[in-house]
Amino acid sequence: MLISRDLARAINQQIGNEFGAHMQYLSIAAHFRQKQLTLLTKLFFAQADEEKTHAMTFINYVLDTKAELQIPAIPAPKPVFANAEEAVQAALTWEQEVTGQITGLMQIAVKDNDYMSQSFLQWFIDEQLEEVVKMDRLLTIVRQSGEKNLLMVEAYLVHIEKQ
Repeated sequence: MLISRDLARAINQQIGNEFGAHMQYLSIAAHFRQKQLTLLTKLFFAQADEEKTHAMTFINYVLDTKAELQIPAIPAPKPVFANAEEAVQAALTWEQEVTGQITGLMQIAVKDNDYMSQSFLQWFIDEQLEEVVKMDRLLTIVRQSGEKNLLMVEAYLVHIEKQ
């Protein structure tokens, strides 16, 4: 085994967290789909796919390092949101929690003097900054637009896609 048991255990937990994020983003996408907000729906379906990819990346890392893989149970996602702000706030909160979780993995790798895992995890650290900033900006736009002007949020997303 190329990684410590502590790190393997923590990564296994993170696999569950990533699959949980996948499910939560599907739920958020469904919320926006029911409101016929195409670009918000597309954004959160893409976020769901990204989280599933993260989980698979962690699975492959555990297997590549010959550690024991144990995929944990995944809690049900929040099924209903009162409004767009609540849905996007849930996404931002989730990304902030994941940032803390990934940081925790890095702390274990540092404690273990595991440079290979530190290198692997650095991509996720960088990714989390991008994700938190993206959701924070989206939440700001949703709040500024208000629930009755969500088409302005859709226009913002068109602008972002063009960049």
